[in-house]
Amino acid sequence: MCKAEDFERCDYRSEGKMGFKFLGRVKKLKSSILKTNAWLFIIRAIVTALVWASAVQLVGIWLIRGPSLFKVCPPCPQLELPAHAELAKLPIPISLPPKRVYKNNGYLMVSCNGGLNQMRAAICDMVAIARYLNVTLIVPELDKNSFWAASEFQDIFDVDHFIASLRDEVRILKELPPRVRKRAVYSLPPISWSNISYYFHQILPLVQKYKVVHLNKTDARLANNGLPLEVQKLRCRVNFHALRFTSQIEEIGRKLVRILREKGPFLALHLRYEMDMLAFSGCSHGCNNDEEEELTRMRYANPLWKIKDINSEMKRLEGLCPLTPEETALVLVALGIDHNVQIYIAAGEIYGGNRRMESLKSAFPNLVRKETLLEPSDLRLFPNHSSQRAALDYLVSLESDIFIPTYDGNMAKVVEGHRRFLGFKKTVLLDRKLLIGSIEQFSSGSLSWDEFSSIVKEAHADRMGSPKKRVSIADKPKEEDYFYSNPHECLQLLDEPLRST
Repeated sequence: MCKAEDFERCDYRSEGKMGFKFLGRVKKLKSSILKTNAWLFIIRAIVTALVWASAVQLVGIWLIRGPSLFKVCPPCPQLELPAHAELAKLPIPISLPPKRVYKNNGYLMVSCNGGLNQMRAAICDMVAIARYLNVTLIVPELDKNSFWAASEFQDIFDVDHFIASLRDEVRILKELPPRVRKRAVYSLPPISWSNISYYFHQILPLVQKYKVVHLNKTDARLANNGLPLEVQKLRCRVNFHALRFTSQIEEIGRKLVRILREKGPFLALHLRYEMDMLAFSGCSHGCNNDEEEELTRMRYANPLWKIKDINSEMKRLEGLCPLTPEETALVLVALGIDHNVQIYIAAGEIYGGNRRMESLKSAFPNLVRKETLLEPSDLRLFPNHSSQRAALDYLVSLESDIFIPTYDGNMAKVVEGHRRFLGFKKTVLLDRKLLIGSIEQFSSGSLSWDEFSSIVKEAHADRMGSPKKRVSIADKPKEEDYFYSNPHECLQLLDEPLRST
């Protein structure tokens, strides 16, 4: 603009041109701003439309499938187990292993016999055998004729997980394919404690000839030792990874452990003093005359139990009987177990009931059972299924701070091995022969309490489930260490070197 003093010298035309140029720029700037605002408005409109469209879709899904997708679950109990508790860990989703491709030599059907843990070990053996023979395994049939009246496989184990987790080793089917169902099935009991060469030379030719072979006995049909390392590791893989209990059993098992953990450490006592065990073993120490007669009648009535005439007292002194509840109370006190610790009775109904449990209850008042910890509605999930309830005891026994079996039956052995696999968790392996001899001396007054307690503690200082090698006895498989109680080929050893004692 022109100043007043330079009025005459100002060229108003040039100034006018500059003004018009400035106004033109302002108009262009306004036009650009308007265009930008318009684009912002359009973008906002599109985003708003998308949000509304999504909302409409969600409402539609809510109305159609709300009960299944969006229903809020009732509050579930949160499990607060210690960091070492394997049971509380949720399964990590993993991709399925690739299927192993092999020429199928035929089909192997198996019928397991015995209680839950005898059948568990047998299933592991049968998977290893099927893998080695390159056959297709049909999901094992569980024993329904024994005292334990087992359930179907899928009532106890997660059958789909079992099949899928082993697909890179062996093909497993839930049933025979239709095209082979009409074929004649060759059935036989394999020889006990056999090595792999027996199955290769004796069983495989039968499979190739008949295409379908049925093994009608499976207890202890594979040797403890002298097998290829890959066979031993496969037995472990089946036992510790593929044989997962059903979600229902796992859920109730976690609930039991949570309830116990809320009150502190706990000891799982596998008090094997049920009626079936006493009748089968012929052990009746502490029973009255009526009970002894009842147990004898039961043993003679069962055709599967071959030995009928048994000297109970002689067997007891040899350490071949389960400890009685009264003997167990003495041993636990002598070992120095805290009187206030929770003791979970991992067993069925104790023969003789409360009368036989008085000594144990007096010494350890915090005795609990699944029946006292769970709601009746939880137990109703397993009506008349002793194997399913035994599975609950198995899970609690795995998670306990200390596990003590009073008899070395199948559950005691399999749980011992599984606890070794979980990091050599403390498992007190009772020397029953020594204990019975010491109890007799204490009862007769030959030993004072301090002497008795000292003997018990010293004898078991090195029997706590620590790392060691299995004892192998040539040609005496029943006397050597059971593979599933100490599968040392599969264990992550601690710094301590393996011992053979």
